[in-house]
Amino acid sequence: MIALYLTLYRQYFQIYPNELESVPEFHGFKEWLHTFDILRGKNTGDEDSESRVVGKFKGSLKLYKWPLPKEWDARKLFGGDPVLGFFQGLPLSEPIGVLVRVYIVKANDLHPTDVGGKADPYVFTQLGKQKQNDKENYISKNLNPVFGKCFEFEATFPMESRLVVQIYDWDLIGSDDLIGETVIDLENRFYSKHRATCGVCSDYATFGYNNWRDPQKPSMILKQLCKENKLDPPAYSRGKVVVNGVTFLGEEFVEDEGGTKKPTDEHVALEALKHWHEIPGTGARKIVPEHVETRPLYSPEKPGIEQGRVEMWVDMFPMDMPLPGAPIDISPRKPKKYETEGDHLEHGRSGPGRRRIPDRREDERYLRQRSTDIHYRSLTGEGNFNWRFIYQFEYLAAEEKMVIRKKESTFSVDETEYKVPPRLMLQVWDADSFSADDFLGSCTLDLNRFPRGAKTSKKCTPDILKMDGTVPLMNLFKLKRHKGWWPFMAQSEHEEEELTGKVEAEMHLMTEEEAEKSPAGLARDEPDPLEKPKDSFWQSEKHSGINQGIPSPHLSLCK
Repeated sequence: MIALYLTLYRQYFQIYPNELESVPEFHGFKEWLHTFDILRGKNTGDEDSESRVVGKFKGSLKLYKWPLPKEWDARKLFGGDPVLGFFQGLPLSEPIGVLVRVYIVKANDLHPTDVGGKADPYVFTQLGKQKQNDKENYISKNLNPVFGKCFEFEATFPMESRLVVQIYDWDLIGSDDLIGETVIDLENRFYSKHRATCGVCSDYATFGYNNWRDPQKPSMILKQLCKENKLDPPAYSRGKVVVNGVTFLGEEFVEDEGGTKKPTDEHVALEALKHWHEIPGTGARKIVPEHVETRPLYSPEKPGIEQGRVEMWVDMFPMDMPLPGAPIDISPRKPKKYETEGDHLEHGRSGPGRRRIPDRREDERYLRQRSTDIHYRSLTGEGNFNWRFIYQFEYLAAEEKMVIRKKESTFSVDETEYKVPPRLMLQVWDADSFSADDFLGSCTLDLNRFPRGAKTSKKCTPDILKMDGTVPLMNLFKLKRHKGWWPFMAQSEHEEEELTGKVEAEMHLMTEEEAEKSPAGLARDEPDPLEKPKDSFWQSEKHSGINQGIPSPHLSLCK
């Protein structure tokens, strides 16, 4: 039998929506090792079975016809010589030292334990009698926390093989509350023929974020699996390997950190591992890939009721073999600090019916909340500002979100972190001396994707705000600088959007380091001051414009 496999390499994690034991192709990691409860004898019928459990027995029992029926695929069932029966290649029953790494990525939909409907979660892990508590790194007011933690244990199987992962709610006063926990039998995984010790990566690399993390290279793993399944050793040639009659093709070179390409058999060996279950004589057992599993959390006080889910994975390495390198750093991404400058040059005419016309038929325009000054006595509905706004903020490029930290209330102990789109909101108002100012219009731009500004005021129409694919969209984080005209819109008396004005603005985005090298002043201040418009009737007592904060009708830079 000959089959050819050639894969275009993609680097990804397999995300399982449930426990690894529940994935059908892994059969609960019970292909040969099963767990049986050892029960205490009872004198009456009042005791339930759980109260009678005094221990666990791990083993396996098989009852089958001999000789085997002809319709049975013996090689597929046994993964070896059928004459030797089901129990072939079993490991020794002696204790073995194992390095265990528990990666906790995040938790989702945690059940709140506080009266306010929030929680301050942290992770507690236990393997045998070893405990690791991450209480000092609790996450404030979050039901979907991203932990990004790795807990490392040196254990001895089978004595220390029961892993408990618990999520607690930190409390300032009193004891912390258990939100939920999940329990994993590591011994079953360790001895499984699906090789659940360390997930096989989708690609082989010798450096970078996708660096091969297993101490055994793909060719070593493949050789060992062939030996365990009584198969001939893999036969390699340039960019090709043959395993029990099946041919796999792949890259024949690997690139090092310096850019030098060297010949290797690891790519084709990895291809064979990814298709191991398709090779005759292997028992049709799929090798566990690099993955993240999603495990439900349960509380002993509320049995059977899910209290949230935790995304995680576990790596295990025998201590009698070469040990792996440093753990993978899965700590949450740190936002990058940016500074954005907005120079607002001119405000065009307001639409008919939206202007407040005072006794002297003069309009007053400004932008709110951090602000320009006021352009008084605008007879034409136009205002010249030449005003600079500057904002510092933190941004996560991978999520395209700004990061804001603020206390939810005066009584909050810690700041709560929010992630929101980086939206710039421009508003124009008509200033009144004795009554509330009149709102004239607004324009909101998402800095990740906003419509390209018109080159002239005449070409600035409401159509440029369309998000249906007909208008080119810009990303200020890539473009860094952009200048143009954008329309102000407001609802008419008939609740329809209408054009109420236009604004010419220039946006400039810099990293914190770039901003320090090229400082600029607010408004028209030093350094790098802007020229004051050659226009009469200016007043600096009132202000308006752009501000930072949680989305609000009165804020202009919404987070």
